[in-house]
This record gives sequence, C-alpha cells and structure tokens, in this order.
Amino acid sequence: MNAPIPRVIATRVFTEVPAALRRNVVTDWSRANKFGQPSDCFLEGPCFDREGNLLVTDIPHGRIFRVSPAGEWALLAEYDGEPNGLALHPDGKRVFIADYKQGILSLDLATGTVTPTLSRRNSERFKGPNDLIFARNGDLYFTDQGQTGLHDPTGRVYRLRPGGELDCLLSNGPSPNGLALSPDEKVLFVAMTRDNAVWRLPLLPDGTTTKVGRFASFYGVAGPDGMKTDAKGNLLVAHASLGCIFVISPRGEQIARIESCRGAVTTNLAFGPDGKTVFITESETGTILAADWTEAAA
Repeated sequence: MNAPIPRVIATRVFTEVPAALRRNVVTDWSRANKFGQPSDCFLEGPCFDREGNLLVTDIPHGRIFRVSPAGEWALLAEYDGEPNGLALHPDGKRVFIADYKQGILSLDLATGTVTPTLSRRNSERFKGPNDLIFARNGDLYFTDQGQTGLHDPTGRVYRLRPGGELDCLLSNGPSPNGLALSPDEKVLFVAMTRDNAVWRLPLLPDGTTTKVGRFASFYGVAGPDGMKTDAKGNLLVAHASLGCIFVISPRGEQIARIESCRGAVTTNLAFGPDGKTVFITESETGTILAADWTEAAA
C-alpha cells in the first residue's frame, strides 16, 4: 500500500505577546539557550482551563500568562523559575508545571500561587523537567530532559502516582521532551528532541514499560517538541526548527502538515475546548497560531 500524500494545512495568527509584556533582557535561560542574547519571551506549554482560557508559559522570565478567548493577555503568575510544560489537574482548580529549575510545581488558578509538588528524587535534583501529562486515573507522566542528547542519553521519563509514588520508566533518553498518550492510554509517546524522533512506550498493566521503539523519525536542526493525540489516535508533533506540526497516523505515517504562517520555532500545541481548533505556540516571534482541525481531520 502506498503511503498517503500529506495534506498541507494553513495557520492564522490568533494573538501574540503584547509589546508591554515583552522583556528584552538577558537571563540565565538565554545565556544557555540563545548564546547570551536577550530574549523578550519564549512561549511554551499551551493548556486550556475549564473556562476556555488558554494558559501559556514564558520560560526565560518565569511567567505564566492567561489568554482569553478574545486574545487578551493577563499575567497569571511570575516566580523564580523556568516554566515549560503545563497540564490541567483533574480537579480543574490547579495546573501542574514542569519547571526546568524547580521541578514539578502546582499553580492555583484562583490565586496565582505557585507551590512545589516534587522538587527532588531520592534527595537529588532533577536534570530539568520539560513536559507533563495526566492520565485519566490521575497518574502524572513527565520528562526530565536537562541538557541530554545523543552525546549523553540519560534523560528520564517518570510516572508520579496520585499517592505520591514515583516510578522511573526510562533513563536512557536523548533529550526527552513532549508527551502524549494514545486514546486508550496503553501507549505513551515521547518526543526525543536530539534523536529527532518520537519513541513509543507500551504501558503494561503494572505501569511499567517494555519493547520501547522508535515510532517516527524527523530531520532538521532541532527536533520534535510538544505533542498531542486526537480522538482517532493521530499524533500531532510540533517540530522546533521546521515551523510545522507533523500529523502522524496510528500506523506511523505522515498524513498532514500544519504550517506556521510566522516563525519556524513551533514548540507546542493544544486543542481548543471545542476540539475544532489547534492552537500552536510559535516561540521565535512570541505568537499563538490557530488552525482549523475539522478540516485537518476530515
């Protein structure tokens, strides 16, 4: 059977960081990731709350913004950290944060208060958490990326159970980044940025994994970043240097590509509350893009 010809799906600008909220200064993050050049913002972690607001992180400045359905920006929290991934807690009142500096944190949506949830494992700091996702049973999966890569494949993938038990599912990842669960939650997909690939982790009934394999391979200077699955099991993969979202079928074939109408640093994505729109963080320009998902999935 011939592989399908990928469809090309256009995006539009939904909103962008207002000039008043941009900070063009050098931070510890920009020294390490931007060759010491100032970065006025770097968006990541799109996540919707139950009121339909879009939450995004600004990594270098330790900020979390709330964006209304009308595209209006408000500062929800600011603290000493480097927040990356966000995941809405099942109670709907909190958002959990994968923070590179501070570990796993919790943000109270009513007050904007940030509190530690898991700062260390066996008295040791994490390498640098990147992304996280809740399963329906309350298990929290998160990646511990740090500066790992093919030269140092020691990145880790963890599962934090509701009772506080922490399990290490994987410890040989070359830059584990975004996460996505299959619709039946029997498979965990992990973006391995420096391998320029997505790995497939079958989840056993006891919560461990086995027969881990490479599900999809990519190319480019950077690699896959944030990911989501749709109801059909298609995997949407944001690529951080190619300016697009690759749509991969459950068979591992590319069936569509959502192209950025702005910069090339597409870092993450989220489905809108109605499931008919995909919202994408484009971090080079500080822009949130939107694409019609009903068209993409038809």
